[in-house]
Amino acid sequence: MSDIVKQLDHIFKPNTIAVIGASENIAKWGYLMVERPLRTGFPGKIYPVNAQADRILGLTCFPSVKEIPAQVDLAVITTPINQVVRVMEECSEKGVRGIVLISAGFGETGDAGKAIEQKILKIARKSGIRFVGPNGMGIWSAAGNLNLAFDDSPPAGHIAFISQSGTFGGYMAEVARSQGYGLRMFISIGNQTDLTVADYIEYLSYDEKTRAIIIYMEGVKDGRRFMEVCKETLKTKPIIIYKGGATSAGARAAMSHTASIAGSEIVFQSACQQIGLIRTQEAFQTFEIAIAMLNQPLPRGRRVGIVGTGGQGVVAIDACQKLGLEIPELDENSAMEIMKMLPTHAPLPKNPVDFAGGYRTAMDEAKAVEMLMKLDYIDSVITNVPVNPTVWGIRFDRVSDSSLMEQAMKIADDGTKYLCRLPSIYNKPVVCVRWHRGSKKDPFEEVLIKSGIPVYDTPEQCARALQALARYAEVRNR
Repeated sequence: MSDIVKQLDHIFKPNTIAVIGASENIAKWGYLMVERPLRTGFPGKIYPVNAQADRILGLTCFPSVKEIPAQVDLAVITTPINQVVRVMEECSEKGVRGIVLISAGFGETGDAGKAIEQKILKIARKSGIRFVGPNGMGIWSAAGNLNLAFDDSPPAGHIAFISQSGTFGGYMAEVARSQGYGLRMFISIGNQTDLTVADYIEYLSYDEKTRAIIIYMEGVKDGRRFMEVCKETLKTKPIIIYKGGATSAGARAAMSHTASIAGSEIVFQSACQQIGLIRTQEAFQTFEIAIAMLNQPLPRGRRVGIVGTGGQGVVAIDACQKLGLEIPELDENSAMEIMKMLPTHAPLPKNPVDFAGGYRTAMDEAKAVEMLMKLDYIDSVITNVPVNPTVWGIRFDRVSDSSLMEQAMKIADDGTKYLCRLPSIYNKPVVCVRWHRGSKKDPFEEVLIKSGIPVYDTPEQCARALQALARYAEVRNR
């Protein structure tokens, strides 16, 4: 087992945790760090530490971590900064091996805070303690069913999210959860006094259930090691990064936020391109791309086939070409074969395949996608969510013959399931753009998502996902 795995398992898979600075005041971190794991089912023991209280949330309190009558795997420190050095020393004496340091007021505030950071780092190094933070907002670990970060635990998944911002990172994770994205880990890394982004990436590289890594970062500590670890990890799993502090004003804000030196934007971008990090221009694009990475096969190239009506196809073409993807024109024989399944008024398909607003079934669309995927000069496909009969204005409550309703929905269901099988059959990725965002979820959209086909709101999102897949395929081939 790798040393980093042995060290960080105490943090992400603890059997016992001590919350130092535990409180009955619901407005304090000391309350949240007891209440969250207790309410969300942490399977191990929780020991509140507070010399002024006998019990907190029904749990017996201890005056010091040294008084706990059991081994403590992980200590969560929420005390004011002027107590942290003493608490760290007590943790060292107790034999604690992992710490999540929530407390703030360190290097992000100036030289006095930096001096205290160095004191606690010296204690940690001497005693073999590894710690997250300071100035962080907790962690979530599906591996240990440990929630120190959210009001409610997110669904377990395969995306690990490392965030240098606690509040913004937590908000991003909440949005991801609302869209159905599951998490394997969430780590609010704070000032990175001890553990750095590179350490977390190295740890996650050994975690089999982590299949994509997302990073929000503002600055890099030990840039050479960061790049080396990323380069090695990219051999088996993609890393998608959004970097704050890319502008001069943003870099200044990053320094006061998490004591980060943002560094040269040109140098960082060049390094990302060199080793194959997938960088996004907007923060929430990271999750859009990661979800495609989890379940879709990597394409052999950058050539995209498009099935779409009218403007949807036009916008998808523009979005793809702006990102360096290619839109091959269909050969005459293939175009004529596809034309047989289009409405008579539809134009001869060149790419995109345009149903021209004519009626078609979900099976028609799936067959059109399959015809594109059979072509050796098409590497991936953008299409829409298979058509639901209700999209065409059919009010089933007004249809007198219930068999018509059943027949229409069965065709739609069969077409959707047919589409879901195509990526694995042809080993080519498919992404979908949804028809509409109504008050009710499209049941066929849910079928797609469960099968691993991502569904997006816009053609631009589809293009970004395919561009990232193509880029990562190039990295893996290299």
